[in-house]
Amino acid sequence: MSLPPLLGTEADRVGNSVDALFKGILEVPGDRRDTLYEAMRHAAIGGGKRMRPLLTVAAARLFNVPDARAIRAGTAIEAIHVYSLIHDDLPCMDDDDLRRGKPTVHKAFDECTAVLAGDSLYALAFELAANPKTHDSDHVRAELCLALAKASGPNGMAGGQMMDLVAGAEKDALDLGAITRLQQLKTGAMIEVSVEAACILGQIRPDQRTPYHGYARNVGLAFQIADDLLDHSGDEDKAGKRLQKDADAGKATFVSLMGEDKAREQARMLVDQAIEHLDKHGEEADLLRAIARYAVERDR
Repeated sequence: MSLPPLLGTEADRVGNSVDALFKGILEVPGDRRDTLYEAMRHAAIGGGKRMRPLLTVAAARLFNVPDARAIRAGTAIEAIHVYSLIHDDLPCMDDDDLRRGKPTVHKAFDECTAVLAGDSLYALAFELAANPKTHDSDHVRAELCLALAKASGPNGMAGGQMMDLVAGAEKDALDLGAITRLQQLKTGAMIEVSVEAACILGQIRPDQRTPYHGYARNVGLAFQIADDLLDHSGDEDKAGKRLQKDADAGKATFVSLMGEDKAREQARMLVDQAIEHLDKHGEEADLLRAIARYAVERDR
């Protein structure tokens, strides 16, 4: 499906800005590290929905944070997301050949290079977050780094991935509560930190962040249900990756536990709840509302 005008314009602008930042940082140095830089560029530049940096930019506008700062913070989050995709695609994990419509990094290069490219993108995220160009306050930069570490580590994305691996290895029949918890960590944590980063940049007090946390949590879960629906019945050419992996592996998903119709209904309900969290805002929150709706309407 084509993006709504507001979302399409902003997604293109943010995507181009993220690509430009990656291109500048990852300029190939012309020495024995060239292959590493080329692998990082292969994974990070072009393709993808850029949903995480788009969320950061959209939320940052609620607090009058300059787009340039939000782009840098969002690119740091995207670097962690891309690192996770590189590692997820490795033979020891999901063993995928295609990502964002092109060969995965270990296929385009080799496994050793893919591991190093992922590691380097993870390090790059903190380099971006800690750079004074991202914010002139030491406290803000430190809080950004702390939030990124929590969201990507054992209490966030990596922990969720481990839960997924253990469930697959032990052939656990996970119930809906367990799947929800797993996905809140594996997928939701990085979506939540995308909005949290905007609150940090805007120096919003922690006790005033509750509605934004609620928005992000609802969108993150809706996004994962939509992913399960796409994996179940989507178009591989549009998705740019192999589908029906979970069914082939016998994994429990929101769709397998709830059925396709109930899963769609649940995703729409989560989006409605997410939008309700923005009630105190006017048109300045329209981009966040559009992102929430698109999370369940997309076809890739």
